[in-house]
Amino acid sequence: MSNFKAILISRDEEKNQSVEVTELSDADLMEGDVTVAVEATTVNYKDGLAITGKSPVVRHWPMVPGIDFAGKVIESSHSGFSEGEDVILNGFGVGETHWGAYAERARVNGDWLIKRPDGLSAKQAMSIGTAGYTAMLCVMALESHEITPERGPVVVTGANGGVGSVAVSLLSKLGYEVIASTGRLEESDFLKNLGASEIIDRNELSEPGRPMGKERWAAGVDAVGSHTLANVLAQTKYGGAVAACGLAQGFDLPTTVMPFILRGVCLLGIDSVQAPIAVRKEAWNRLASDLDVGKLESLTTEIGFDDLIGAATDIVDGKIRGRVVATL
Repeated sequence: MSNFKAILISRDEEKNQSVEVTELSDADLMEGDVTVAVEATTVNYKDGLAITGKSPVVRHWPMVPGIDFAGKVIESSHSGFSEGEDVILNGFGVGETHWGAYAERARVNGDWLIKRPDGLSAKQAMSIGTAGYTAMLCVMALESHEITPERGPVVVTGANGGVGSVAVSLLSKLGYEVIASTGRLEESDFLKNLGASEIIDRNELSEPGRPMGKERWAAGVDAVGSHTLANVLAQTKYGGAVAACGLAQGFDLPTTVMPFILRGVCLLGIDSVQAPIAVRKEAWNRLASDLDVGKLESLTTEIGFDDLIGAATDIVDGKIRGRVVATL
C-alpha cells in the first residue's frame, strides 16, 4: 500500500467549503474494479466550479475533484482491462459523485474507461480532455445532421475556451469556414492561427436580441447558453443546426419557437458525461486522426499538480486561453 498526493474538497456542518492538498493511501480510494496511476489531467470549467464552490457540482463529501484523466492501469479485476494498459476517462460522475483525477491514483468502474488511441500520449489526450472530446461530439452531431462545409460557415461561441478552441481547430481542418465569437478580441491572432476565418465580438450575441435575425451561418457550436445561444439560433440559416454543450453565460434559453418552425433549425443537445462507450470510442479515434497536433500544442499550457487549484480559479474567472494540461 502506497501513499500519494491528492486535492480534497471538504465541507463542514455549516456547509462551508474548503480545499486542501493532502496525502491519501490506496485504502482511502472509493470502490471500483480498476486502479489507475494518473499520468495527466486537465482543468475544465466544471472543475473550476467544483473547487471554487460557485456551483453545486460536488455531490459527495469529501471529494477529489477532476472529471477526466489519462493514465496506466496498475490493478484490474475488470475483464476489459489489464495491468499496464493506457486508458482515458471522461465524465460518469467522476469528480462529482466519485473521487476523480486530481490525485496520483484513481480507482474507478472499468465500464467508464476506454483504451487510449494509438498515437496519443497521456499529455496529448489531456490537452484534448473533456473539452476537446465534447467539441468532437458537437462536430459529429453536426455531421449527422448533414452539415457539410458546402452548407456555409459555422459559428463557434466561447472560442477562446477549451471546447471552443478545439472546435475551431477541428472544423477548420475538416474544411469548414469558421466564425469565432469571443470576448477577448486581443486573442484574434490566436484564433486565426487555429483556423478561424472571421472573429466577432461576443457582445454581438450576448445581449437580448430579436426572435429572428439575418441568416449568417449554417450551423453553430455553442458552449455559452442564455442569450448567446438564442441569438445563434435566430441567425442560423434555413435547415441549419446548432450543437449546444455549455452554459458559461447561463442555463436559461430566452428564445422563441420561430427559428425552429420558420427556418427548420435544429437544436442538438450534447452530453459528454453519460455518452455511450461506442460513441466515446468513435470521438476519441476521430480526435486522434482529425485534430492537428501542432495546433493542439499551440493552444495548450502545461502545469504541474501544485498549480491545479490556481488554474481552476482562473478558468472560472475567464483567464484561461485554450487548454491546460497537468502532468502528474
